[in-house]
Amino acid sequence: MQNQRDEAADDSSADLPCLEKLDSPTGSPPTASLSSLMELENCLSNLNLAHEIVLNRDFCFKPRSPPTDSLEGRVTEIVHRAFWDSLQEQLTSDPPNYSHAVILLQEVKTMLQSLLLPGHVRLRAQLDEVLDMELIRQEVDHGALDLHRLAGYIIDTMASLCAPVRDPAVRALRDLRDPVDLLREIFHVLGLMKTDMVNFTIQSLRPHLLQQAVQYERAKFQQILDKQPASLDHTTAWLQAVASEEAVAVGARPESSSPVSATAVLDRAYMRLLHWDPQDRKYPETVLMDRARLDALGQRLQMLVLEASVLLLTNTQCGDAVFSLQGFVGRLRQSVTALLEGSHTREADLKGALLGLGETVLQLVTEAVRGQGGAALPRESQDPLRGQISELWKHNNPVRTLIGDRVQGFLRAMLQGGLAKRSPELPAPLGLVSAELAELGTAFGRIVHFNRSVFGPFYAPILRKVLFPPGEAETGEDSR
Repeated sequence: MQNQRDEAADDSSADLPCLEKLDSPTGSPPTASLSSLMELENCLSNLNLAHEIVLNRDFCFKPRSPPTDSLEGRVTEIVHRAFWDSLQEQLTSDPPNYSHAVILLQEVKTMLQSLLLPGHVRLRAQLDEVLDMELIRQEVDHGALDLHRLAGYIIDTMASLCAPVRDPAVRALRDLRDPVDLLREIFHVLGLMKTDMVNFTIQSLRPHLLQQAVQYERAKFQQILDKQPASLDHTTAWLQAVASEEAVAVGARPESSSPVSATAVLDRAYMRLLHWDPQDRKYPETVLMDRARLDALGQRLQMLVLEASVLLLTNTQCGDAVFSLQGFVGRLRQSVTALLEGSHTREADLKGALLGLGETVLQLVTEAVRGQGGAALPRESQDPLRGQISELWKHNNPVRTLIGDRVQGFLRAMLQGGLAKRSPELPAPLGLVSAELAELGTAFGRIVHFNRSVFGPFYAPILRKVLFPPGEAETGEDSR
């Protein structure tokens, strides 16, 4: 999951609901005006930003710096170098030309003013007095401008305003003597300080945003829906498909005669997001802003299922005598995590990782047994263990399916009643990863709870239409 954010302008369009249906039969261009599309994009950007601030506790902006080996990075470097070289020529000419330097001092003053709080009355007055641009222009006209004196005041002001993390950078400014280098680094550090101020403001406002987040996001999405009525098409298809699955599951339980509930449908729908096919572009619009978080949780969930499956197979073949050895389970888990990390994206990678993991597990078992003076694992146990681990790449593998079903039950129980009511009981190998599962379930539950609070009124009519066709009685169950 991604904890920092570049500038808002860098948002990928993939993170926002599509403005037009991708499968338009005519392929005609959008009929909306440019102004309405820009208004819609602004609405989406505000919604996405507010959502990120609320759900991502580590959310912050960071200064944008293009890669040096990219075209943008090279062009930026060339333009910046040309600008500062031009300033150098102006300041070293005889007599010096301060026209651009005065413009830069005005920009520095504006940036410093943006960092002042309402209580900085005295500092603001002092800033206006020292960086009096009219007086500075008069000094330029009479050849009396002292850039180093002004720079010294600017650095002192920055030192009084900056966060502690910027103290070393501000101190380093005092060692610079060349006026061009000094101005360039002042702008660099001021840029960092502005970013710090933005992040401080976000953290200060976050508690207030949390109180208003549900109503704000709901209202923003309603604005989007008013402009683009098709913005719930994928959500509708998602809930319809899951409702059919839930109906089949309920019908297969002979002891149950209760109708399909909206809560059960939503729980199953959210669980499906953890296993979403990356090639399926019809992702529900209402959870699109959380897709990166949900995909990361789904990948972590897959790794935990595989890890628990390996632990179960090893315990079955080697017995409690090996599993109870001090430090064995810890070393085994470290090896499993290291070898399976990153192998979930491609089936071929997972196959190769599991083949190597089988050999590593056997090596760990042999070392653990010999360390206690015991005999090595017999060949009739080694080959089945190696083969069973290598077969875990199959999605229908019995062991992987068993562990996956238990994990699904665990997460659904957390959605319904929290950790205190989780059911069914976790088997021993799954208990070894219970802390990670609880952490994952908590993060998943936080996303689900917020999404349900925001979009419950949009889900309700869809579920009512699917679960209670015209003429059938409604239970009135709240989709939230």
